[in-house]
Amino acid sequence: MTGDLLLLASVICLLQVACGCPEKCHCHAASNSVDCRQQGLDAVPPDLPPQTLTLHLQDNQIHRLPASAFTSVPQLTTLNLRNNSLSDLVPGVFDGLQHLQVLNLTQNSLRSLESRLFQPLPELRELDLSSNHLSHLPTPLGEPWQNLTVFAVQQNRLQQLNRGLLEAMPSVRLLFLKDNLWNCNCQLLSLKLWLEKFIYKGGIVDSVICASPDAWKGEDLLKIPHELYQPCPLPSADLESSQRGGLGSARPAVPRPPENHGAGDRDHAQCEPKPKPRPANLRHAVATVIITGVVCGVVCLMMVVAAIYGCTYAAVTAQWHGRHTAQTSEPEKTEGKDLCDSSAA
Repeated sequence: MTGDLLLLASVICLLQVACGCPEKCHCHAASNSVDCRQQGLDAVPPDLPPQTLTLHLQDNQIHRLPASAFTSVPQLTTLNLRNNSLSDLVPGVFDGLQHLQVLNLTQNSLRSLESRLFQPLPELRELDLSSNHLSHLPTPLGEPWQNLTVFAVQQNRLQQLNRGLLEAMPSVRLLFLKDNLWNCNCQLLSLKLWLEKFIYKGGIVDSVICASPDAWKGEDLLKIPHELYQPCPLPSADLESSQRGGLGSARPAVPRPPENHGAGDRDHAQCEPKPKPRPANLRHAVATVIITGVVCGVVCLMMVVAAIYGCTYAAVTAQWHGRHTAQTSEPEKTEGKDLCDSSAA
């Protein structure tokens, strides 16, 4: 019996070698998948079968991936790199993966991403970047992502999320954003507006819980009223001039006719949206409502008192005029009666 098992194991090993299955990996011909999980690998195994559709590399010790690391498997549709030690992804690492649809990079040590990193993946549908150390995401990450439906960045260190990045995902339906360091200042208002529209159209998002400022700490971004957001301050003239100077030092400025310069500045100033003053926070808003109510109550009370006083004064005046008229008419009647009596005599 032991000899039969050894023979069977030898046959399996020979078949794997003949089919080009890497050492420490298990190849499944029926599903065209290669399973290399939990093998202590520090690099992508060589000699992967070119017909591989699914590659499992999770739970290993891969620290770095070279450029074009997966060109030997051009038909790959699912790549799982979860729970490795990746801290950096060089541009070109995913070159050749034109058919990749699912990419799992969770539980690594990624701190930043190159803007052109995912451009070779036009068919990508699910991207999971959860449980890393990402503090920001560039815009765009391979625009456009016409087919992306799932985007996950929970449990990172993100404080802001550019709305342009989300607008480059017209087909996204699931967003996972919780457990980040969201700074709910005026810069995050555009994200709030986009998420409200996203949910209205049927999209699903977990939550965006504010970590700062203290006034909104622990609050859900989607539940903060728009009216309580202060508008972002417009850049000052000195800052704009310094920015123009910095840009001018990098590339020559385009000359403009002097006669149109002032008119253009005036038109630009007139077209700029003027910020609308809003309450600084909820306590100020409540205080404003209370003060307004008290003032309105006092004014109404004064109006009622004035009305009562006016009515009382009118009644007293009318009564006084009535008595005076009656007293004046009585002597006239007596005098007229006397005249009539004397004429009759």
